[in-house]
Amino acid sequence: MRKNLATRRKNTSSLLEVGRIPSTVKAPSKNTRFKMMFTPTRAAALEALDRFIPSAGITYARRRNFDLRPDGSGGVSQLSPYIRHRLISEEEVLQATLSQHSPRDAEKFIQEVFWRSYWKGWLEMRPQAWMQYKQAVQAGLNRLQSEAGLRQAFDSACRGETDIECFNFWSQNLVKNGYIHNHARMWFASIWIFTLRLPWALGADFFLRHLLDGDPASNTLGWKWVAGLQTEGKTYLARASNIAEFTENRFQPEDADLAPYAEPPEPFQRFDRQPILFPDTPRLAENAVLLLHEDDLWGGAQLDGLNGLPVAAMICAQYRSPLTVAERVKSFTADAARNTADVLFGTDAPIFDTVEDVATWAKQSGAHNVVTAYAPTGPVSEALSQLEPMLKSNDIRLTRVARDYDKMCWPHATKGFFPFKKNIPEFINKIR
Repeated sequence: MRKNLATRRKNTSSLLEVGRIPSTVKAPSKNTRFKMMFTPTRAAALEALDRFIPSAGITYARRRNFDLRPDGSGGVSQLSPYIRHRLISEEEVLQATLSQHSPRDAEKFIQEVFWRSYWKGWLEMRPQAWMQYKQAVQAGLNRLQSEAGLRQAFDSACRGETDIECFNFWSQNLVKNGYIHNHARMWFASIWIFTLRLPWALGADFFLRHLLDGDPASNTLGWKWVAGLQTEGKTYLARASNIAEFTENRFQPEDADLAPYAEPPEPFQRFDRQPILFPDTPRLAENAVLLLHEDDLWGGAQLDGLNGLPVAAMICAQYRSPLTVAERVKSFTADAARNTADVLFGTDAPIFDTVEDVATWAKQSGAHNVVTAYAPTGPVSEALSQLEPMLKSNDIRLTRVARDYDKMCWPHATKGFFPFKKNIPEFINKIR
């Protein structure tokens, strides 16, 4: 990584740079050099949901914080890569949970599902926080170019070659599998920020480059929460005793290995809240086409009359970071989109990774309307904002379709999670 960092930054393409990236994403070969821990299909998502639901109640509440297995499984659902891309939706997960458990018994798991919705709504009302994160990533990368010691510490952390055994394991496992346990993510972020003294945004970027469930809202705001930059006066300090307890002594760091205190690395910043302007439910024009994207692959299924429409997918995983995004992340998102097109529409859809090629496809299809799922703040939303004027110049309208679930939840993320949580009973009543 040290040798190639400057080259990668120089060669990174923006969505507007024509020809710098191949026009379509090819399917990974059957002899791919890595084995996927998660199968990127809706069928696999539903199977995983069926396996987990019996444990979603009291068992989950009791065991969810224990990181006991090398693959990060155990007491957690491991549904996040599927929910993140909406191969299954939050609503489906909640309905399945409530079919076997009472809201009280499954309270902890239900809250975890709604945390994801809360983070998305919070960031959607404060998109400047996403821009601030991106600026912080670039500032961190600039520091790596001029501070040799910081660069060495960053490289060691990313390779899992520090003096902290548990941190090394989690770092290497993240790169290997694209996943680590949720509790381990908190420990990892705390050690990165307070013990290794690395820029928090570069840690969030490291996660976003490698996590199959890497979500702009949950990832960015989770790292900020650990750092004390999301909730004023609140930081998260990894403690040796806590790690030993919740790994059942699989890891036993010494107190001296970890920072004894956690001070926010920079001043707390507040962001003005703005209303979410969801689009009206569209009336589909003639000559419409459907554009899938990784933020909501199953969203098009909400609209009637889409069968038989031309379908394509736009993959933006490579734009999660100025650095190189893991191949398994790009493959997972592309294969998930391909599976959706095949299962929902029975077609071998083209998979594009530039907005120029999407615009060309729409024009060649004779489209008057490109229909796509509403994308929350992040790389996909940015890509759609760049695509829209290109389509308009060819008299093609871009129609974003928002889910009723999102319209129900996101506007309530006005403050912290606890005020948001008070609405969960009402949310449940609406979706049962």
